[in-house]
Amino acid sequence: MSGRKSDVIVVGGGVIGLTTAVVLAESGLDVALWTRDPVGRTTSAVAAALFWPYRIEPAPRVDSWLEDSLRHYELLARDPNATGVRIVAGLMTDTPLDGLGRWTTKVRGLREAHTAELPPGFGQGLRAAVPLIDMPVYLRYLKERLRAAGAVVERRTVTGFAEPARDAGVVVDCTGLGARELVPDASVYPVRGQLVVVENPGVDEWFVGTVPGTTETTYVLPQPYGVLLGGSATEHSWALGPDAAEADAIVARCSRIRPALARARILEHRVGLRPARPVVRLEAVRLPGGGRLVHNYGHGGAGVTVAWGCAEEAARLVTV
Repeated sequence: MSGRKSDVIVVGGGVIGLTTAVVLAESGLDVALWTRDPVGRTTSAVAAALFWPYRIEPAPRVDSWLEDSLRHYELLARDPNATGVRIVAGLMTDTPLDGLGRWTTKVRGLREAHTAELPPGFGQGLRAAVPLIDMPVYLRYLKERLRAAGAVVERRTVTGFAEPARDAGVVVDCTGLGARELVPDASVYPVRGQLVVVENPGVDEWFVGTVPGTTETTYVLPQPYGVLLGGSATEHSWALGPDAAEADAIVARCSRIRPALARARILEHRVGLRPARPVVRLEAVRLPGGGRLVHNYGHGGAGVTVAWGCAEEAARLVTV
């Protein structure tokens, strides 16, 4: 036990926890962040991290989170070497513009793609320039920014929220999949995703879509260290090891979009478990001892995308 008293303790060191802690600390509160895993080993560290909503509800609230988050990421993209955030153009196929929400009015260059811009077999798509984030760099940036704001980051494993509540008047639950046991909340479940990192054969734009004849979403995301190829979405799977057959299928699908990827040298395999829930839980409740517990979890595959908007809403719940 540290014996240190804080205004707020944020539990969870992924992108949701880090971002929430940054917002709170920069508002002037005394903040501690408790994380079971090193920041670089959280699920967020292997996220594909393209700014686009994926497997997240409820839609009316997501819309405002997207607008707030996009504003932050565009500011961070002014210094990509420090933050890991870049604005990159690309193509989102089979996604009608109607019904996406008002956040799309803030997206640079968003328009219907011309037929000549679509890969063979695709009938519709959207062109846009959106944030694409190098997560290892970005997580280091958030951690440094948090410490610069005076917050303390501690490696701590908790079995319940009573423990942090002894050291702070407000606890913020950003535990992702951990909420399944800690809350406990049986509606939280993993959606396993696998990625393949390859050397870049000249890809400078991102692509997301479902290749004709397949069911999984395919994505090609150029990062400074290579190209991220994906993906998969296996519900209720806790398997963290890469699957060789799945990796081969990912490379084959991506190569149909960019043939040069078939010959690209494989650098790394990545697997992460998205913390899914029917809807995001972002609300304040009372703890048995009288303290306040703010839940901020269940972001599915859009944690990076909505992190700033959710952090700002969580901060309002902390201070009311």
